[in-house]
Amino acid sequence: MPPAIISPSQLSPSVLASDFGQLTAECKRMIDGGATYLHMDVMDGHFVDNITMGPPVLASVSKAIPGIFMDCHMMVAKPEKWVNAVADAGGSLYCFHIEATDDPLPIIASIHARNMKAGVAISPDTPSTAITDEIGHAADMLLVMTVYPGRGGQKFLDRCVPKVAELRARFPEKDIEVDGGVGPSTVHACAHAGSNVIVAGTAIFNAADPNQVIAQLTATVNEAQRQS
Repeated sequence: MPPAIISPSQLSPSVLASDFGQLTAECKRMIDGGATYLHMDVMDGHFVDNITMGPPVLASVSKAIPGIFMDCHMMVAKPEKWVNAVADAGGSLYCFHIEATDDPLPIIASIHARNMKAGVAISPDTPSTAITDEIGHAADMLLVMTVYPGRGGQKFLDRCVPKVAELRARFPEKDIEVDGGVGPSTVHACAHAGSNVIVAGTAIFNAADPNQVIAQLTATVNEAQRQS
């Protein structure tokens, strides 16, 4: 069993699954429904094939929902390039992929210099050991992708769950996030492996009762923490 988790549970709906034509209303709906973060998938068409939103969209959401915690997942080829723009747009957490850089520590430092939390993400084929002790201790959050980055609606990859447990064992005080295919049927494994930040997209936005799903996912993580 992983060590006790210090960080509180957070539910971060993936805005990629929302109706972009009603973006700010969709974001408000999630926060009113009990979500604590908003997961903003920023894709540049280089690190992944898809192109989604950028700093202007983030700024619009930040303006419409003052004080919102935007969990910005940067699926970009040059993560160092966008730190200032995302900070200026109101980003709260800047999470970049370790596969996109050979030198993550200066990026983490630049994120902190702009008063954002720093996250480091790993894709399904990247081992958790790619996050060295030095990198893990410097970052605020570690993200384990449980699908391949680039598009929503993929099937959850069970083989990624042991990476959550490995990271939790090394970094008991850190936020550990899971992203991809997470919903009521898969959150239990993530929570009991040690994840305290849950990203869910279609499982929430496509639900008949999104508030109930948010409450269920949060309760599962809280229960896992009590049992750890």
